Amino acid sequence: VQLVESGGGSVQPGGSLRLSCTHSGYISSRHCMGWFRQAPGKAREGIAGSRRDGDAYYVDSVKGRFTISHDNTTSTLYLQMNNLKPEDTAMYFCAADFFPESYCSSGHPLIHNPAWAYWGQGTQVTVS
Repeated sequence: VQLVESGGGSVQPGGSLRLSCTHSGYISSRHCMGWFRQAPGKAREGIAGSRRDGDAYYVDSVKGRFTISHDNTTSTLYLQMNNLKPEDTAMYFCAADFFPESYCSSGHPLIHNPAWAYWGQGTQVTVS
């Protein structure tokens, strides 16, 4: 399995970006996929996650501004980010692992389980 992020860049506060994570190999509807970010000097944090067949979970800091979605035809995971703030500046990573839907949509693997099986290389987002 390979995950490749793209779509990062520099944007002014209040702006929008859409991150993409193209996955190859065997990622099925039973894989939970998530977005994480890591700012300089800070720990990596999970921010959004879902399975194709389940509900999405968002941490409070991005709820209402970010939207995670799946495109099955292109094997791509997206993160639409609106109303960006300077504190959103970070390296953004996508990840995947085989988690049950209830576990994935609970947010627990985002917040409490950093050891996902598959990771991308990251894409930088700068808001200033």
